[in-house]
Amino acid sequence: MRVLLADEQPMLRAGLRMALAGADGFAVVGEAGDGAEAVDLARRLLPDVVVMDLRLPRLDGLAAARRITGSGLPVRVLVLTAYDADEQVLSAVAAGASGYLCKDAGAEELVAAIRTVAAGGAVVAPKILDRLLVRLAELLPAAEATAAAPALDALTEREREVLVHVARGHSNAEIARALTVSETTVKTHVGHVLTKLRLRDRVQAVVLAYETGLVRPGS
Repeated sequence: MRVLLADEQPMLRAGLRMALAGADGFAVVGEAGDGAEAVDLARRLLPDVVVMDLRLPRLDGLAAARRITGSGLPVRVLVLTAYDADEQVLSAVAAGASGYLCKDAGAEELVAAIRTVAAGGAVVAPKILDRLLVRLAELLPAAEATAAAPALDALTEREREVLVHVARGHSNAEIARALTVSETTVKTHVGHVLTKLRLRDRVQAVVLAYETGLVRPGS
């Protein structure tokens, strides 16, 4: 798994490199000290995942993420930053990031997040996701008014079931066990959901599930 590190601080990059060196199947293929360099290296090296801070010189992390994910390259972005304000998280998702972790995350959490993002999934630190769901719930219309949201009409009943599980943070393996199907079948259903609803990844699927009232916090 090829990883590019983008952080202004050399010591932090060295720490990340050491953390990944202790995990099986990882190769740090490059390091960038600013956003412009991160974009250039992402285009030239084609890493599976760019682990990127938001605060970068020359080109900030949001702009860099937007350029990388908007380039059409098979490169995904995982934000690793000291900032966890809701607006920054939402801006990162809008910029195309597939994951958002804080720098106090442990090595195991970081490794797991990189694997998930590289595999096409999405990750948001639990403490951040909890806040966002509460905030989102305050903006949602009443459940009875959204029971048959038009945006979901294109989905089959099984695809709706899968979307509910995705919105609750379940992995493909967990969904497969709950629905008594194979993980391959679940992956196919998730792909159909994203395609039919024109969503980029599972993060956007979670947001849509809550926006339409298909799932509500605590349900």
